[in-house]
Amino acid sequence: MSVTTVNPVLRVAPAPPAEAAAYFRASLAFHTDVSDVAAAMAADGGPGFTLVDCRSTESWDQGHVPGAVHLPTARVAEQAGRLLDPAVPVVTYCWGPACDGATRAALALAELGYPVKEMRGGFEYWVREGFAYETRQGTERPAADPLTVPVDADDCGC
Repeated sequence: MSVTTVNPVLRVAPAPPAEAAAYFRASLAFHTDVSDVAAAMAADGGPGFTLVDCRSTESWDQGHVPGAVHLPTARVAEQAGRLLDPAVPVVTYCWGPACDGATRAALALAELGYPVKEMRGGFEYWVREGFAYETRQGTERPAADPLTVPVDADDCGC
């Protein structure tokens, strides 16, 4: 049976399943999400990657993910070799979904030969999902935003 409905969603037909699988597999090679990063950071034995906050010093001081390395996007070329092990995958993050600083940092790191992924949602979704973060004043843990995660469950079930 074929779908003949025409609406804004189906005006352009979905890709064939094999093409869709290749696209989504590739997407997962480039991106990860906040919940998966948090679970990996909390795992025994370490996450197996270095988390990089690529925002400014002022942004870092305002709040950052515990365990992250501070490496502003503009300084990747000059400081990556001193701060990062090229054999360890890197995950970058910036402010949030509307900021492309993490994308630019990931590009710069990839061009330097680092295996790299970008954390979708950035620091904004780290905070909105209720994960602890560090500031100059100490550690804070906000309440989870019910628009981003279930507030009465350990995980979203994804």
